[in-house]
Amino acid sequence: MAHIIFPDPRTMTTSQGIVAVGGNLQPTTLIAAYRAGIFPWFSEGMPIAWFCPGERAILRFRNLHIPRSLARERRRTTFRLTFNQAFPTVITTCARIRRAGESGTWITRGMIKAYCRLHELGHAHSIEVWDKDELVGGLYGVEVDGTFAGESMFHTRSNASKFALLHLIEHLRNAGLEWIDVQMMTPHLEALGAELVGRDEFLDLLAQTQREDLKLFGVVN
Repeated sequence: MAHIIFPDPRTMTTSQGIVAVGGNLQPTTLIAAYRAGIFPWFSEGMPIAWFCPGERAILRFRNLHIPRSLARERRRTTFRLTFNQAFPTVITTCARIRRAGESGTWITRGMIKAYCRLHELGHAHSIEVWDKDELVGGLYGVEVDGTFAGESMFHTRSNASKFALLHLIEHLRNAGLEWIDVQMMTPHLEALGAELVGRDEFLDLLAQTQREDLKLFGVVN
């Protein structure tokens, strides 16, 4: 099954940020989408919708703000953090966690299967937070061409998802990356220093970073 050819989001995006509708969630399609600054977002039973919103939330690492209370709790925590040790569990838990103001999830069964396949190919990664042997928080995202897009996170213990994000940022910064795509702004991300940028600015930054050819998680299969 061939991946769809996406139109240029600079010129072919609706007012709602939709670039295309339909297609499939094959790895080649997803990689092509993220490479172009596009991501899927839809509900179970609905056609796949592909988005590149007019405003995008990003977090530049130079603007990262860690509140004193969070930094203190991070120093004291006994949680253990890992990479890529439980990707299927992380994404499935992100789908199951109920969030305030949301009646369902966009992480459908098809999305879970597709992103697990991306993980097997080395393009999707998870960060896990453990209390002994219990998974208490985590997040996952997509790496394409040396850029990283955060997708979703969860926690069952206070600050666990925040610790996961900070652990990820340290890793990416050490690999040479200067920012991550967090897609949609939330109060938590805004408090950490995330900002909204226009579509053209985001796509310019994405292209500039892709040219740096960073290796964020080792060799991609």
